[in-house]
Amino acid sequence: MAKQQNQKLKILYLLKILTENTDEDHALTMAQLIEMLREYGVSAERKSIYDDLEALRTFGVEIGTTPDRAVGYYIAERDFSLPELKLLVDAVQSSKFITTRKSLELIAKIENLASRHQGTQLQRQVFVQNRIKTMNESIYYNVDFIHSAISQNVQIAFRYFSWGLHGERVLRRDGAEYICSPWALTWDDENYYLVAYDETLQCIKHYRVDKMMNIRLLQSPRLGETVFSKFDTAIYSKKIFGMFGGEEKDVTLRCTRDLAGVVIDRFGKESMLIADGDGFTVTVRVFESPTFLSWVMGFGARMQVLRPQSTRDALANQAREILAMYENDGREVST
Repeated sequence: MAKQQNQKLKILYLLKILTENTDEDHALTMAQLIEMLREYGVSAERKSIYDDLEALRTFGVEIGTTPDRAVGYYIAERDFSLPELKLLVDAVQSSKFITTRKSLELIAKIENLASRHQGTQLQRQVFVQNRIKTMNESIYYNVDFIHSAISQNVQIAFRYFSWGLHGERVLRRDGAEYICSPWALTWDDENYYLVAYDETLQCIKHYRVDKMMNIRLLQSPRLGETVFSKFDTAIYSKKIFGMFGGEEKDVTLRCTRDLAGVVIDRFGKESMLIADGDGFTVTVRVFESPTFLSWVMGFGARMQVLRPQSTRDALANQAREILAMYENDGREVST
């Protein structure tokens, strides 16, 4: 009886064999197909397999044949090409917000989209063990909850935490819930962020998704639609450095010519670079934060804040604090 059941599944087993074992460099002959079907408890004659192959082609499966004397059959076209799969693997393994364990699971699933022969080429790209990855496995459920809230147009409540000195979770606000209206998800500096509207503060806020926990959907409808109707996630990401907030300002920078590419990469081609002697000036809208000021200082004398004066003062103060910390009469600090 079991054998008869397998016979009814013959065409499905044939598709499975071709999908898992063949590609344009690895075809299977008719004799090999018959033998591999037998391993699944399916007996088949050549004519019936020819009919099944034709049925699969009619269904839309691209099955190619080799010009050899002993004709071979293979899957000629898949949903994803090998270069596309390599790109997906690279994205997964380089994403800091995906844990090591989940990275390996996802890469294994991506390998199943190729033949076993091509899958070995993807395996050779797996180097995730020594990467710094997030420690919060619940991020996948967090993302799902957030997408559900956005699609259902409702607010969410959650707890937010930081990591302590010993790797423990330290709840912010003494464990009190955060309530906000989720509107978008964005990547910045290899982290996943929720961009939401805070009704209490009446402003846009962002939260690291991997530091959110106990998310629950509320019945209250989302707020801040007017604000987000004019919101552009890409522009917002350019203004925020490392997703650290601050006062939003128009800042004019004077840079040496070699920094043109750096400025365009950060703020986009629409940035207006105005030639100025042996360099250029550019005015950008950013959130003034310690991260932005450190970014400017990282270029030394090649980048200077011209205005506003408040940003120049903030930059000078931060530089003085750093200098004072290292002066210390030239002595090393003992610990």
